[in-house]
Amino acid sequence: MSIIRTSFALALLALATPALAKPADYAFAVADGARNAKNRALDEGRKPAEVLDFAGIAQGQVVADFMAAGGYYSELIARAVGPQGTVYAMDPPSFHDAKGWEQPTARYRNIRLLVAPIAAMQLAPASIDTMFTHLVYHDLYWQSEQYKFPRNDVPRVLADWFRAVKPGGHVIVVDHAGPAGDPREVVERLHRIDPERVKADMAAAGFVLEAESSLLQRSDDDLSKGVFDPAVRGKTSRFLLKFRRP
Repeated sequence: MSIIRTSFALALLALATPALAKPADYAFAVADGARNAKNRALDEGRKPAEVLDFAGIAQGQVVADFMAAGGYYSELIARAVGPQGTVYAMDPPSFHDAKGWEQPTARYRNIRLLVAPIAAMQLAPASIDTMFTHLVYHDLYWQSEQYKFPRNDVPRVLADWFRAVKPGGHVIVVDHAGPAGDPREVVERLHRIDPERVKADMAAAGFVLEAESSLLQRSDDDLSKGVFDPAVRGKTSRFLLKFRRP
């Protein structure tokens, strides 16, 4: 009788315990020789296999890489979703390097470029499984005449994301952790953002916080230096948040 009870208890525990993370499942994407060499050089500090596992990127999915820049995650996600999946690499015109995208789009035929001002980045309703953002969410609060980056209406942008993500789909936010305060002032000064601000923004847009991770947190970063300061560049403390569209 005790053996039966013990077995039953263990079975219940197994059901209640989430599956262990399996970043090794994404090792093939990280090891892909088709990736840009400059991107591969950034792997150690970014832990891409673990981040992809946290995001839950799967074969056949449609993923939007918001402000993809040099395509670091666009390449990885393109490999992870496979030929039946699609990656929309989204960038504003002033940040888009057409020449730099020639090789990635030739090597990964499932990458589609979407170049438009952020306010005009319209995806079809319920068309994507995941909106992925890496070190760029804070830029929603940034503006710069020098870099031709206009002020954005953050609630409107997030409303566009909500429409584009399928019910049950996700938004992943990886960003430089910043102090509390007016987000536009903090971003202008440090290019960081308080994770609590992100949570509040996303909740107001209708998303539900599903998970967060301390994977990229660093205790030696006191959040007081700008991300381009040589003392912390590439070594900032970062947060990972996963939101679900109900």
